[in-house]
Amino acid sequence: MARAGGSGKSGGPGGTRQMKQRLRTARGRTTSSQRWLERQLNDPYVAAARRQGRRSRAAFKLAEIDGKHRLLRPGLRVIDLGAAPGGWSQVAAERVKAAEAEGQVIAIDVLAMEALPGVEFLQLDFLDAAAPERLRALLRDGAADLVLSDMAAPTTGHTATDHLRIMGLAETAGHFACDVLSPGGAFLCKVFQGGTERALLDMLKQRFASVRHVKPPASRSDSAELYVLATGFRG
Repeated sequence: MARAGGSGKSGGPGGTRQMKQRLRTARGRTTSSQRWLERQLNDPYVAAARRQGRRSRAAFKLAEIDGKHRLLRPGLRVIDLGAAPGGWSQVAAERVKAAEAEGQVIAIDVLAMEALPGVEFLQLDFLDAAAPERLRALLRDGAADLVLSDMAAPTTGHTATDHLRIMGLAETAGHFACDVLSPGGAFLCKVFQGGTERALLDMLKQRFASVRHVKPPASRSDSAELYVLATGFRG
């Protein structure tokens, strides 16, 4: 597949087949930690992210979704919620030409994020009461064309609780998108399979012309992770 940076490309990892690697020692590591590290070592998207200077493997998820659904184009105004370490912001900035001042990318995260060309970053919890207005104040003409959310709440280890927390973030992001998008705009948000998405989907279907679930190839097949894509905001 093509590189993540080119506009309209699928953005997959490509390259040659890797030999499977194993950790030389498991000393001091839990079994789950060992599995996670081995998976990272053998993940072609992790390797491709390093080769291509991507902030994270998540960059390929947005690149693949955009390659299919054409969400990003020069001149658009984009807000990236939960942006750190910057994988999605990096792809968005390249494709809307934010560094050339054609488009605009505004990113927010409670964690620090290294500067990216063309990206305006706000270090603040998105759930902070001041966050929506501070984001809107940065937007050209006070409105966005695309709201992205790859946010995930810290896990507790309790599946039902973790699912409710991620869906709470998704619903908050969805309401924010409806407040800030211009007519015709789009919203892309991470959710997890678990049966409590109905309230979010019902709300989005009232406000957007099209609402669907998407799962890009870069999203691991054994993960419950999905993305909700809503396009054609009715205003």
